[in-house]
Amino acid sequence: MARRTRTYLWQFVIGLGFLSGIWTAIGLDPEEVIISAAGTAVTAAYPDDTLRTLFLLLPTLLLLVSVYGAYRKGKVMGLIAVLIAYVAGLSILVSLTTTLVLLLIAVLFGFLATRPRLVRKLSGR
Repeated sequence: MARRTRTYLWQFVIGLGFLSGIWTAIGLDPEEVIISAAGTAVTAAYPDDTLRTLFLLLPTLLLLVSVYGAYRKGKVMGLIAVLIAYVAGLSILVSLTTTLVLLLIAVLFGFLATRPRLVRKLSGR
């Protein structure tokens, strides 16, 4: 497997999609916890409204940057892979079989998203 494909699968499909879905399913967001703890510490040391606003907007900005990165490297098919992986993470508490099937589909989509020549060859274009 090429380095670009492996990186995309681990960073975006598994990391952004599947793990985010798991954290949403259990009701905990470690990124939010870390950012809010850092924001509390920084605003205690420097009580400035601009810093407080920055720490409120930071999780949204990080999500937008991550989604943009997933789109830039995998285009629409890559975003679909991330979305399927997110749903797989959400369903982990309901059905392990469904989770595994969805995750395999997401990995397949992520693999194809990073291989545009293979998609063209398979579709006959």
